[in-house]
Parts: sequence; C-alpha cells; structure tokens
Amino acid sequence: MVATGHQTIHRPARLPADAPITSPSMRRRHVSLGAIALHLTLTALAIIFCAPFVWLVMTSLKPSDEIFAGTWLPSRWEFGNYREVFDSIPVLRWMGNTLLVTTLGVVAVVFSSSLVAYGFARIRFRGRDTLFGLVIATYLLPGSVTLIPTFLIWNELGTVNTFWPLWAGNLFGSAFYIFMLRQFMLTIPQDLVDAARVDGASFFRIYWSLMLPLVKPALVAVAIFEANAKWDDFMTPLIYVNSPDKYTLALGLANLRDQYQELGTQWSLLMAASVIFTIPMMVLFFLFQRYFMEGATQSGIKG
Repeated sequence: MVATGHQTIHRPARLPADAPITSPSMRRRHVSLGAIALHLTLTALAIIFCAPFVWLVMTSLKPSDEIFAGTWLPSRWEFGNYREVFDSIPVLRWMGNTLLVTTLGVVAVVFSSSLVAYGFARIRFRGRDTLFGLVIATYLLPGSVTLIPTFLIWNELGTVNTFWPLWAGNLFGSAFYIFMLRQFMLTIPQDLVDAARVDGASFFRIYWSLMLPLVKPALVAVAIFEANAKWDDFMTPLIYVNSPDKYTLALGLANLRDQYQELGTQWSLLMAASVIFTIPMMVLFFLFQRYFMEGATQSGIKG
C-alpha cells in the first residue's frame, strides 16, 4: 500500500514463490475428474447389485437344459415359462392374498405407529421418556422369543388358518416405526402445534390435520418398509395358514419348489415365478423412491 497525497493505492500482495498456481480451468478439470470417478464407481456398484436380478430374469427365459450351461443369454427365449407358471399354479389367487395382507398391514401399522409416535413427540406426561424407552426395548426382542406365545393367543382366538394373524398385530404399532416417526415429528416447529392449540384444535385434530400432512415422506418410508416386509414374509404364513387357497406368494413359491422336486426341479419355472414375485416391490420402490429417501434420511435429524 502506497500513500500519494490524499490517495491510497493498494498493491496486490505477492504470492510466495513456492505457492501453487491454480487457474479456473484447472479447478474445473479437477472437479470434473472427481465427478467422473464418482459416477464410474456408482455405475460399477449398480451393475454389481443388479447382476443377480438380471441373471434371474435371463434364467427364467432359458430352456430347462440350459439352466446350468454357464451362459447368461439363452439360445432361444422361452417366454412360455411364464405362461406355464400361470397355468400350473394359482398365482393370481396367491398374489391377491398377498396384496390383501400387505395392504391391511401397511394401513394398520402406519396409523397405529404414527399415533403413538405423535403422543411421544408432542404430548407431555409424566414418565413419557421411560415409557418410550420400554417401547424401544421391545424392538430388541428376537421374534423367536414371542413366536409361541403369539401363536397361543391367536389359537385361543380361533383365527388360525385365517388372514388375521398375518396383519392384525400391526394394529399395536411397531417399535422401529414409532421411533422413526417420532424423530421426524420432532423436526416440526412447536409453534405450529401451539398455534393450533390456541385455535382450539384437539390433540387428535392436530395429529390428523397438521402432523400427518407434514410427515408424509416418513409415512411413505414406513409404508414401503412394511409393504416389503409383508410381501416377503414367509414364516408367519407358514405357521398360521394351512389351506392352499389362502397361501401368500412367498409360501406358495416354497410349496411350488417342493412340488417340482418330486418330479425333478424345474429351475426355469421357479425362476419365472420368482420374477413375478419380485416385480411388484421393485415397481413400488421406483414409484415412491423420492419420498422413501427423504423420509429415511430426515427421520434422524433431531432426537
């Protein structure tokens, strides 16, 4: 800095001789190379994770004598495998049973878990934190511990070999979903709740009209989690369902494998049935992935 009369001239500071010189073009090149490396890595991981499903689809379209040939592409495309699956087993009935159980289970657990989570997040009462800890502690219990007592309860109620045991337990909520929704509700400003109380809204009105619309991403995430769990559930139908007309897809697919083993395992038909079993959950995830990712990432911001 040099003073000349009433004017001060600022001279740029000199850089050290050994300071690296980076131009804007070099910085852009560095950023672009990093982005390319990231995209290449993510693409490679996506290919690795998608490879089993691609192999499943390719195998379902192969002739039976090419299942273990070691090639991915079949010599001829056997789309008739899917037609044979629909002709030989009641896929549509099993899919309808699974869809019914999944829908009822999702609606029940979303409503019950969100209601309990709202109570723990916004209603003050003595022992709230202790009770919340006990609820979370139930999540640590293995399913095998409560398997026999739960079966005895449903058996006393006379609901074995019905759909009730497959979904009605969700009416009592889930510890994991309660925790997840409570964390999301804690991110909502308390001023909104106080304003609703000043306007005369009841606790249930605040829950229904204010909380549920604001936590929609978390509700969608819970719904997708539970839909996937109910759709893939094999153990519960195996214990409670005896009639083939009440089979779910998971239980029916297992019985289909046993049926084919008696005649020699027909892997191409099993793979075709597995593709039919998998596609609905993939479609569900891709339709609601934006809400799912938002709800899953934001549910732990505040706790």
